[in-house]
Parts: sequence; structure tokens; C-alpha cells
Amino acid sequence: MVDLTLNNIPLEWVRAFEAAGRAGSFTAAASDLNVTQAAISQRIANLEGRIGSPLFIRGARVITLTVDGETWLPYVSAALRDLSESYEGIFGTQREKLTISASASIIELWLVPKLQSWQPGNQLQIVFSTQVLASAAQHRGATIRVEYGVGDWPAQHKCKLFNEVLCPVASPDLLSGGRDWRTLPRIALSGPRAGWQDWARHSGDPATPVPKLRFDSFAAALKAAALGQGVLLASLPLCRRFLGEKDLVCLSKDQLETSETYWILAHKDEVTKSYWDRICAHFL
Repeated sequence: MVDLTLNNIPLEWVRAFEAAGRAGSFTAAASDLNVTQAAISQRIANLEGRIGSPLFIRGARVITLTVDGETWLPYVSAALRDLSESYEGIFGTQREKLTISASASIIELWLVPKLQSWQPGNQLQIVFSTQVLASAAQHRGATIRVEYGVGDWPAQHKCKLFNEVLCPVASPDLLSGGRDWRTLPRIALSGPRAGWQDWARHSGDPATPVPKLRFDSFAAALKAAALGQGVLLASLPLCRRFLGEKDLVCLSKDQLETSETYWILAHKDEVTKSYWDRICAHFL
């Protein structure tokens, strides 16, 4: 006889169903819950056996929720969310350590300055982990991570740090003598953000001269520009302090707004909504 109550149904079975239904994949659910794909498949099979109804249609390469599974999923998601948030609210759970994985430039130019207003209300230790290589391994152990893109990461908390706006900047000393900035040496950046060719298409300015300095760190490129070593197509939000202190000046009234920017991210299973909201309030 099928047991139609929740008695003795392990929470891990329900979480496996919710993660797979939300992600649309047993593999993604396994990554989400930090278990093997086989464990996800077994837990869901156990759950289906207990309730006596299939929750997924299993294809060769894809899974699809059944009508029952699709009907039940939003209730399960809401219940797990409420359970997690009520646990934190009632028992006052606060992480003793918050690990943030981000590039050195974002840590130095955006996150650390924001710590002046950080008031977590307890003895929270914040650990910054500098990204070196663009791989998933760099985020291992991180509670929060910062990535560059259009914000299309699935199934996680995410907030845009700022709207990306680019403009050529240079040291006032480099501009002495009245030379047209378009003829001055240029500094380039490696990586995904827009570069001098994008600026030329946007503004109509020439794409030359070809940059003779190239950095893989925005912070390093910014310091080189402040020392008068060339003109940098810079992120205005990230060089706000340099502009305010007149170490750098904007060279054009035109600005290039891009769809890609930095996002702060966390898995929903690791950070509750209320805790996430407090984190975002300090770093945005």
C-alpha cells in the first residue's frame, strides 16, 4: 500500500527532486547539492517509489517533469525556501566566515572600499579569495563569488554590482602640452570586457595607435594610467576614486555602456534570501 503522507520521507529525497526540477537536469542538481548524479537519480527514484507516482520523464539526454512533478515543484521550492529562512530567523544562524571569490581588481577597487559601511552585527570574518584562472575550481569553498557577464547564470542568487560604463581616461600630466589624446600611447586589457576596437565603433574615434601596454588586471592598468603611461579605456564605476582625486580625468563626453558587467552570485542552497539581502545591501 502506497504511503500518501510525508511520514518518513527523507528531506534529502525532496531536495533532490526540487534541485533537479528547478535545474532541469540531474547533473546540474548533483552539482547544486554537491553529490553525485547517481545519488540524485537514486533519491528521486526512492521518492517516486514512496509516493507511487513518477515525477520525471527520463529521456536519452534530457529529463522532463511529469504533470504531477510540475504541479508539485513550486510548492516544494517555496516550502524549502521558507524552511531555510525560518531556520536562520529563529535560531539566529550567522556564518562565522564569509568567503568571497573575485578578481583582484574587483576586490581592491570595489569590495574593500565598501567594507567601511559593513555592519554585520557579529564577529564575522570576511575572507577574500583572489581568482587566478577562469575555472570552476577557483570558486571552491567560496560562499559568494563575483563574475563578469550578462547575468544569465541559472538557479542562484545574483545581483548586478553596477552598470558598466566605459570611457577613455588619462593622467593630467600626460595631457600637458595640449596634445590630442587620440594620438597618445594607449593601454589595453586582456579579458572579456569591451576594448579599443569597440570604442572606435561606438564613438567614431580612430582605433589607433595600437596599444603598447597590455594588462590582465584592471587595477594594474589603472595604476599605469595614473602614472602617465598611456590612455586607458576604463570602467568609470571602478575608477571613481582616481577620478575624484584628479589622478585621472575623462577624455570624452561620450561613454560606452555595455550589457556585460560584474555580478555578485551565490547558490540558493548555501545562502538564505534574508542573509543574501543583507550582503547585497553592503556591496551594491
